[in-house]
Amino acid sequence: MDSGTHLVFGLGLGGLALTDPVIASHAYGPVAALIGTIVGSQAPDLDGLLRFKSNADYIKNHRGLSHSFPAILGWTALITLIVSLIFRSVPWWHIGFWVFVAVGVHVLTDLFNSYGTQAYRPVTRKWIAWNIIHIFDPFIFGAHVAAILVWITGWAQPRVVFPVLYALLAIYYGWRTLVHRRLSKQVPRADESGRPGDKYTLLPTLSLYRWNVVRESKDCKFGVGEWDSGKLHWVEVTSCDQHPAVEASKANNDVKAFLNVTPFPCGHVKPQPWGYEVRWIDIRYRHRRQYPFVAVVMMDSSYKTLQSYVGWLSDERLEKRLRMNTY
Repeated sequence: MDSGTHLVFGLGLGGLALTDPVIASHAYGPVAALIGTIVGSQAPDLDGLLRFKSNADYIKNHRGLSHSFPAILGWTALITLIVSLIFRSVPWWHIGFWVFVAVGVHVLTDLFNSYGTQAYRPVTRKWIAWNIIHIFDPFIFGAHVAAILVWITGWAQPRVVFPVLYALLAIYYGWRTLVHRRLSKQVPRADESGRPGDKYTLLPTLSLYRWNVVRESKDCKFGVGEWDSGKLHWVEVTSCDQHPAVEASKANNDVKAFLNVTPFPCGHVKPQPWGYEVRWIDIRYRHRRQYPFVAVVMMDSSYKTLQSYVGWLSDERLEKRLRMNTY
């Protein structure tokens, strides 16, 4: 989820912690629990600091080890230790429990998105993405904001508000999961242009009734479309290039980072007077007729890298950045 949603989750879980009699009855218990859940709900995303090293390191590692099962325990232990040292009179195991819930909820909710996490490390380094909930879901965010307002205005007790909130969200997540499973079976049957062997992936959007659809064919073609209120509409078919420059680009560190995180990479080659421009796009993120998540390598005729980039940029900003740094 986005940082704002993780923040309201932290606030909401801090309110839910008041259902714990030990936390609620202690003079500093509510404050300690709230600090623990807010920090715990943000901690796994501290890998964002890797941006200061390089885009490639950030993209390769974001939602990786920091979102794994061992990291959940590590974050919980570290945050619990710090908060317990500040609030020594509050039983540490109660603080630790709510910190553990906050960190665990962060990782769990990220699994429902399209980007995914490496939550199963060290068992496997595979990226797990359930493609059920958009990275920003208006219902989840809005429900939290409403519950928090009810809490801080005193309209209802937190021990009533937040159990109801999270019961509703559990139902919502379950409903979205069932819808995704049903449509994953329905969409291939509705595609009249589909061929045997095609693979279909549904990706969530801000709308409850519209899903993005990716169709992957055996001949290195991707179909990009929408499922909207029971109708399938294809908006673009993209063919991936088979070229020595594409293969050579895979040795580039920026491309390696890109290929490490995307299940739908597609490479395109553009010959240039000085060599080749290889652009890798992530089919999942088509926006306004562009693919803003890219890895680009500019190489000479012997496939030696002149310039490369990986990250999120519009076509216009990407072209400007690469041209400025090529020579």
